[in-house]
Amino acid sequence: MHSIFASSALAALLLAVALADHHHHHHNHGDEMNCHKLSSPNADFAFALYKSLNAKDGAGKNIFYSPLGIATALSMLSVGAREDTHSQLFSSLGYSSLNQAQVNDAYEHLFHMLGHSQENQQLDVGNSVLVRTGFNPLEAYMNDIKKYYSGETFNVDFAKPDEAAAKINTHIASKTQDKIKDLVKNLDPEMAMVLINYVYFRGQWEKPFDGNLTKKGEFQVDESTTVQVDMMKKTGRFDYYQDHANHTTVIFLPYKGNTSMMIVLPDEGKMKEVESVVNKDYIRHWHDSLFKHNVNLLMPKFSVSADASLDETLKEMGITAAFGEKADFSGMSEEIKLKVSKVNHKAVLSVDETGTEAASATTIEIMPMSMPENVELNRPFMVFIMEHSTRSILFMGKINNPTAV
Repeated sequence: MHSIFASSALAALLLAVALADHHHHHHNHGDEMNCHKLSSPNADFAFALYKSLNAKDGAGKNIFYSPLGIATALSMLSVGAREDTHSQLFSSLGYSSLNQAQVNDAYEHLFHMLGHSQENQQLDVGNSVLVRTGFNPLEAYMNDIKKYYSGETFNVDFAKPDEAAAKINTHIASKTQDKIKDLVKNLDPEMAMVLINYVYFRGQWEKPFDGNLTKKGEFQVDESTTVQVDMMKKTGRFDYYQDHANHTTVIFLPYKGNTSMMIVLPDEGKMKEVESVVNKDYIRHWHDSLFKHNVNLLMPKFSVSADASLDETLKEMGITAAFGEKADFSGMSEEIKLKVSKVNHKAVLSVDETGTEAASATTIEIMPMSMPENVELNRPFMVFIMEHSTRSILFMGKINNPTAV
């Protein structure tokens, strides 16, 4: 069964705020691209998360998450945080040189940019705040969440998760509904408030693969494990770069619209080495070094899903006060003390040829007379889905075993 879309990626994050035992900012339109202020700190945060998740689940696991989604949810949390609780969130997010008003403005701009949906691509980034019936957060907090983070607020009875899920589902993209159901079904009825962020992307390859060329192939998960995959094939001009110094091949697959997938394939046996150094400067270097080249690309079709509790990871990254009895969320509620009780993140990535639509349209590419390089994704590789207008890493991770469910 082929979907019309070549890939889809989805992440949902749940941030639960439990009971523990201001001023308005003017919007500044002066700086047109202020969402780019977030680009560099968010990329650093993305790699810090990767290193922590990788150390935890370690080798052998698929890693996949939305750095943008997690940073967004933590930024919504920081709107209501004060004192150490706030400064720890900001320093872990890399926002120390910014104030909350600048961060809010940058996110407002980012959502505005991402909201201009491109043809043939769908990108939904959404935020919801679930508030327990009877708990009244400060109006200023709710207003900021709505204005800057496009967050919808819902009053729900956490003792009735189905009802809660149904309420949220009225305003979110249908594809994300099941994931959100999974997230809300285990809520503690004692919760005061839950922040949910989801990022849903589906795009069509600018140059689709021909499904008739897809054949069974082998993928070497590790020294002792080989799995069988459906290997897609495409020969053509690709943005490509071989970084010999860093034992890596990089290939860029654009989607229609403003988004691309960048694949980083370490040489055999070099994944750990690449993982230990990779950061946003490598990404920029690779991106700037790409050139058009004839490539014979072999890439598995796959769908992977990753589920992570981020509590320990975030604590390791320096966000500790938010989880403790001394948490200060007086920007959310003055009369009731709140703390973060858990942070869950769920993400899914599916990649295929592009399916039915483009299969009949055959494109013939005229290629200069040079031998194509073979790039075969037959061993673990890293993947990044980037949105160019806002310079955001929407999703990233490592495909260690394309057949793992």
